[in-house]
Amino acid sequence: MNRSSPRTRMATHEVLNQPAPRGDRDLLAGDLPLREALAREAPPWVAERLAPLGRETGSTRVAALGEEANRHPPELHLFDRHGRRLDEVHYHPAYHELMTMAMAGGWHAVAWQEEGRGGHQAHIAALYLLTQAEPGFCCPVTMTHAAMPVLRHSPDVEAAWAPGLLANAYDPRPLPAAQKRGLTFGMAMTEKQGGSDVRSNSTRAEPDGEGWRLTGHKWFCSAPMSDAFLTLAQTNDGLSCFLVPRFTPDGERNAIELQRLKEKCGNRANASAEIEYRGAWATPLGDPGRGVATIIDMVQQTRLDAATAPVGMMRLALTEAWHHTRQRHAFGKVLAEQPLMRSVLADLALEVEAGIALAMRTAHAFDGVARGDDRQTALARLLPSLAKYWHNKRGPGFMAEAMECLGGIGYVEETPLARLYREAPVNSIWEGSGNVMCLDVLRVLARHPESIEALRAELAAARGQQPDFDLALAGLERDLALPTGALEARARWLAQRLAQCLQASLLLRHAPNEVAETFCRSRLGVEASPAYGVIPADATLATILARIGD
Repeated sequence: MNRSSPRTRMATHEVLNQPAPRGDRDLLAGDLPLREALAREAPPWVAERLAPLGRETGSTRVAALGEEANRHPPELHLFDRHGRRLDEVHYHPAYHELMTMAMAGGWHAVAWQEEGRGGHQAHIAALYLLTQAEPGFCCPVTMTHAAMPVLRHSPDVEAAWAPGLLANAYDPRPLPAAQKRGLTFGMAMTEKQGGSDVRSNSTRAEPDGEGWRLTGHKWFCSAPMSDAFLTLAQTNDGLSCFLVPRFTPDGERNAIELQRLKEKCGNRANASAEIEYRGAWATPLGDPGRGVATIIDMVQQTRLDAATAPVGMMRLALTEAWHHTRQRHAFGKVLAEQPLMRSVLADLALEVEAGIALAMRTAHAFDGVARGDDRQTALARLLPSLAKYWHNKRGPGFMAEAMECLGGIGYVEETPLARLYREAPVNSIWEGSGNVMCLDVLRVLARHPESIEALRAELAAARGQQPDFDLALAGLERDLALPTGALEARARWLAQRLAQCLQASLLLRHAPNEVAETFCRSRLGVEASPAYGVIPADATLATILARIGD
């Protein structure tokens, strides 16, 4: 043993039967389902560019940064010592190091730098890896990425702001945009009285020379140190979209006043503020009165990220459980070799495989939109809401199950699992709760028949390969034939079944038979259970477990 290792001989006992500390890992090389999805859904350059990130996010150095950023939450500084208004949030140095890792690597911009050529697949795979380092800091990375489609609604605004967004640089200094190496973007839509019902917003915008002045409040504004915010405000033409910069065109601090930071259940490394616009200068984006239609382009992007983050968190929780149970003995046998534990671990592994497959398939559809592919465009309207809904419904229970694999040590803050458990609900709430996602699925099905046909084709590609899957497809067709009014009460079931069948279709076509067969029987068969670890007794688990990796 290394002389500098922690002592194992205590005055009263010797420390035995505890797993060795985790060392540096490669989160890409050790993740076979991700590598297979990249080979299937993305051009070769994506995996090549991701390789250094896989090593960096798996390092003990970055793991420590994630812990530090979460342990030391952001601090609000409203005034300087002389009483002058600052409206600044100060972050721990670990947060800034994580942001530098993401943005210097260009993972916030790669979807647009390589648009139609695998950029979305690169962004989503990178987000999946970055989330395993620390989920909270990924919020500003996501919003900066997602701002680009909205900027494009106004060519003058795009010309002024897109170069800073596309820069592979992180510059946290509170300076006007023109003086910075790279820019970050935020979004502020919801208000106290409306939440997801943004059409009830009361913030007003009035014209003022070449710009507009906004007066009102926003109830949730994450990443409040962003260089610009996309927001909604009422005008005489109706609810409209605006860009609100941190600094006005003349270089003064804009009248965006931070009221307080939210004390959140999780997501602690990321600041979320309540803000007020006190005559804040803004410039319009898109057509007047078409604010929701304009900003929804950003929301679609963030929804895919919010569908991917829980899969990254589940992957980290799985590898923590796998590492522990392979080294821990109980009742005379290694935990990972005991039948019940093998069933739990295999079931968790199935969930991660299915999530990776659906997230990467959705990213492929997003990339197809840029190429003008009609089928991919039709799928891109529907898949983000399905994936966001279902992945986030599966996440919290997954984290709890992984905690149980470790026992009491999984419930303490020294492991990542407590942090993941607190983090798990956020992406279900962010960018539209579960009910909002289900209603959005119904909206797409009602308005876009081409999306239904593209979905049917995607599912039919695996028809005939597994009986439980075929029965589930027949049930879906019966549901899809119901009148829209009758579907609303069943919208959650419909969204769940569509997502599960999409996952099953992908696994049947691309995963080993043992993986696909066990997934279909445990999710779609007569013995399907909402609890993890309930899988067919005759399932072949060795192949599933071997694919977990490290």
